[in-house]
Amino acid sequence: MSAPDQQTALSATATAPGHSLKADILLVGVTVLAAFGWAFSKQALTEFQPLLFLGSRFLLAGLILVFPGHRALLQLKAAEWRVSAIVGLVFGAAMSFWILGLFNAHSLAEGAFITSLAVVLVPLLSFFMYREIPARVFWLALPLAIAGLALLSLRNGFTPDPGQWYFLGAAVLLSFTFILNGRAAARISALALSAIQLLVVGMFCLLLSALTEDWPDTITPTMWLWLILSLTIGTSVRFLLQTYAQGLTSPSHAAVIMILEPVWTTVLAFIWFGETLSASQLAGCSLIFAALLVNRWRAVQKLLRGR
Repeated sequence: MSAPDQQTALSATATAPGHSLKADILLVGVTVLAAFGWAFSKQALTEFQPLLFLGSRFLLAGLILVFPGHRALLQLKAAEWRVSAIVGLVFGAAMSFWILGLFNAHSLAEGAFITSLAVVLVPLLSFFMYREIPARVFWLALPLAIAGLALLSLRNGFTPDPGQWYFLGAAVLLSFTFILNGRAAARISALALSAIQLLVVGMFCLLLSALTEDWPDTITPTMWLWLILSLTIGTSVRFLLQTYAQGLTSPSHAAVIMILEPVWTTVLAFIWFGETLSASQLAGCSLIFAALLVNRWRAVQKLLRGR
């Protein structure tokens, strides 16, 4: 689950409960689009260098946001630009780990569930950074998450592959991003903050790519296809639908439904790439999913009660 998804889920406002069914359908659709974003990116990496692809995608997305956000950007103070850029750099590091994980991954499903651990790690990092006491359910969710991660890595002993390490690094850095982003969004326009972050991520990844990767002489039509699909369906359309849907329901209600992203990614990985999970992988993903539910138990209870 990406950082913009988490931030929007936390900042949405509750509205009329009569729209909850419509919101539910749209939010489920958003999680499906998010799963397609994983598939489009994985497909793009068959021809693109990973950091070049990610940098291009985020830089173009940031430039698109500059147009509706130019007034908010011009009103920012120097300190606000600096804070936004710092969050963008952390986000850029997180997404670099994510795309390298995707490039090296043997399983999209594993990657989606490992990356989703970022949500579980937020309370722990908040405690160390700001002495914020985690809720009691966190101490139930954490061992479930650790057990799930262990099951994904236990192949003839503890032998995690490079893709798993990259995804775990992405999860940790995304946790930092969520925390920093939440504090920055309290005093900076969301549109301006998002635009700066996307631009910084794009420039950060393109710089890393220029230093470490060989760029192709030409971009083939299929490369353009996967880049455009990732930029539109996987990013822009998904974000717009999510923002609209979250305006029809409560943040806690939306947050529970957004947990479905790794589930749909698993289903799509099976249909698109023919991926299957071993018994230990399935058990590991299930434990991580249980950790996500436990971590949002209050929201789950509200959802079950129809509130």
